[in-house]
Amino acid sequence: MNILVCGANGFIGRALCTRLEREGHRVLRGVRHAAANEVRIDYASDLRAEQWLARLRGVDAVINAVGILIERGSQTFDAVHRDAPIALFEACRLVGIKRVVQISALGSEDGDTAYFRSKREADIFLMSLPIDFDVVRPALVYGASGTSARLFRTLASLPVHVLPGDGDQVFRPVHINDLAEVVARLLMKPSSDRRCIDVVGATLVDYRNMLATYRAAMKLPPAMCIKIPVPLVRAVAAMGSCLPGSMLTRDTWTMLNRGNTASDVAVASLLERPPLGIGQFIGADATARRHEALASWRPAIFRGALSIVWIWTALVSALIYPKGAGLALLDHVHLHGLLAIVVLYLASALDLGMGVATLVWPSRRLWAMQALIVTLYTIIVATTLPATLLDPLGPVLKNLPIIALLISLHSEELQS
Repeated sequence: MNILVCGANGFIGRALCTRLEREGHRVLRGVRHAAANEVRIDYASDLRAEQWLARLRGVDAVINAVGILIERGSQTFDAVHRDAPIALFEACRLVGIKRVVQISALGSEDGDTAYFRSKREADIFLMSLPIDFDVVRPALVYGASGTSARLFRTLASLPVHVLPGDGDQVFRPVHINDLAEVVARLLMKPSSDRRCIDVVGATLVDYRNMLATYRAAMKLPPAMCIKIPVPLVRAVAAMGSCLPGSMLTRDTWTMLNRGNTASDVAVASLLERPPLGIGQFIGADATARRHEALASWRPAIFRGALSIVWIWTALVSALIYPKGAGLALLDHVHLHGLLAIVVLYLASALDLGMGVATLVWPSRRLWAMQALIVTLYTIIVATTLPATLLDPLGPVLKNLPIIALLISLHSEELQS
């Protein structure tokens, strides 16, 4: 069977392509930036049926696996989830495509958010056509490379779990491999079938226990939990709605709060086995997933601590610490009078600049520069004020862990 998979470079689309090719199908990959043997599509602009006709020549089945969680520029819910799919489905009707599979979302049938409404409108249009269709409504999908899965693993790896309310929002997450197998099996069913199927995993779990399960699977000790009052979560979500790219918005909070669950009977019947449960998701990948999760938030904490050290040092040196005492310290390195004053404020400005750059322009070059500065500071102070080495609070020796931290950031930082 020749199958066009729209959204083939997405998380779900990639898994579908892999599974279908393994089943022996010829897969045409529909992507925004097409290479050889791929089909160029753009759901932000391909909004008319005639734009799709040429792409559907020789195609037996179409799978729409394009979806977004956050709107960005021209990629809006209405365009990506409704207008482009409707144009595609109408083109399928015009050219006589035998089968269409729509990857929708669990909750789209009655959810009251822009995300759900746009999905639902495309689903309803497809179901109104004289086409053999399958509307697949997956729950929260887990996979090693999935955006939401990475986010939840990161949150799970934190030593403190911040819970919205009591953390009792319920989920039935499904593994990406089960979802791909469901779609592959649906395509093999009789073409006269017209189905809507909720695709969920075996485990019904609340948000608190989902994080705890992921954390335990990554071989991490139990975390402390902090409950955030729901009104405060709503307020933060409202502010997030005004920030481009924010993962917590009014809509995502509504979706999280309403839960994400359904019966697994239909999935188990189709798979001829129980779907995977959340305890089976990470499995043998525990070590890799743990390192990945820790690496995703560790640099942010390092950078935050570094910026505080640099900025506070600048403020203390220039504004808080007695000026006379500061100049007396510079006297030990043979800096006197006006030159000492200039050096004092230039050093403070440099510290302030390093603190701001740590937050705004992180890079390997910056970490190398800071390590050099801290090393020079340490050598100068240790040689001109050797008594500081015997200070029980270790004001100079504390630079050593800072240098180690900078080396760690330098080795992990992806920016150049």
